[in-house]
Amino acid sequence: MSTIQQAPSPVRPTHQCACENRIKAVGCVMSAESSSVPVLRRFACRVIQQWHLPESVEEAVGLIVSELTSNVVRHSGSTDISLRIAAVDGRLSLHVQDFGRWQAPAPSGPEEEACSGRGLDLVSAFAAHHEIHTTAEGTRVTAEILLPDPMEPRCEIDG
Repeated sequence: MSTIQQAPSPVRPTHQCACENRIKAVGCVMSAESSSVPVLRRFACRVIQQWHLPESVEEAVGLIVSELTSNVVRHSGSTDISLRIAAVDGRLSLHVQDFGRWQAPAPSGPEEEACSGRGLDLVSAFAAHHEIHTTAEGTRVTAEILLPDPMEPRCEIDG
């Protein structure tokens, strides 16, 4: 009697199997200068793509990272920006840390005032929750995004 074995499919599913549910986390530290803001945004968006999260999550992450890292550059006086991204229990957490002290922005004209000062409002609109922790060592802002429920695929474990 002969048996036919099916070869494993080379196609990976776009969802994560519940039996593979693990904490995912990455981080990056860069100089606190304006050129670092788009680099950190692209880094964060690339992580979201690699984790196969929805485009809506990527858009929210890009905006939140841009706003929070811009605030570090403009207001902290820090030499570095730390970004940490973690996914666990249906939430994506973004942690942006500086190592400075808040500084009042330089005086600006009416046109710039009309386009700034809304960063944390935007973060609040895209995040389910956000917190600001200020200490003598700097400020950490945490923003959490709720992840959509994945389809519940059946896990088949050989054994």
